Amino acid sequence: MSAQQVSLKSYALSPSDRKKLQPSLVNSESGPVSVSIPDDELHVPDRSAAEAGHIQMQATVAEIGDRMGFKIWIPKNDRQRVLEFWHPTSNTVLLEHLPLNFDQVTLKIIENIDVLWIRRKAIIHAFEIEHSTSIYSGLLRMADLMTLQPNASISAHIVAPSVRRKKVLQEISRPVFSLIESGPMSESCSYLSYDGVTALHSEKNLGHLNDSVLDEYAEYAQDTDF
Repeated sequence: MSAQQVSLKSYALSPSDRKKLQPSLVNSESGPVSVSIPDDELHVPDRSAAEAGHIQMQATVAEIGDRMGFKIWIPKNDRQRVLEFWHPTSNTVLLEHLPLNFDQVTLKIIENIDVLWIRRKAIIHAFEIEHSTSIYSGLLRMADLMTLQPNASISAHIVAPSVRRKKVLQEISRPVFSLIESGPMSESCSYLSYDGVTALHSEKNLGHLNDSVLDEYAEYAQDTDF
């Protein structure tokens, strides 16, 4: 018989454990519905070149937004490594807390999106970097956000290498993403190539440009023959 069976010992739950045990509820026409919001995988250093490429592109997207006058949100698990490549123009650019009036379920989704550009307490652009991981997971996070906040005007972008272009556009066009209340994701979520983001980053007058310049580099599935 084990020592634990002979002398029972209680182990207290951590705040994180207690949080996971609490159901996440969203309101629907038929009443509250329990939903699951999976935790994002931690970015760990030993994922070598693929992970480094993801972090570097996060930093590039963050720096572009910074230079264009946006406040920036980076998931807390990523920010230490992102700050190795991006140096904010001021200590108020990188947000420590999201200044958003959303419910806890929505906030849990938002805080794990790779990069957010925020202006006046509103998300203007949301970016998922898909260097080598599943494109579908990033799209699901965007779809969750748009489903829970159908009236929020947020431009979503999947940033990926050119070799993944066709796959990104195919995934955006999945039937499941065409039935969102706010409209098909093929109309609201674009593909941005690494090359396009790098070209935009090198623009000398970036600080004087409107964020609509992203449209010059973005591709939408509904407008593209892929």
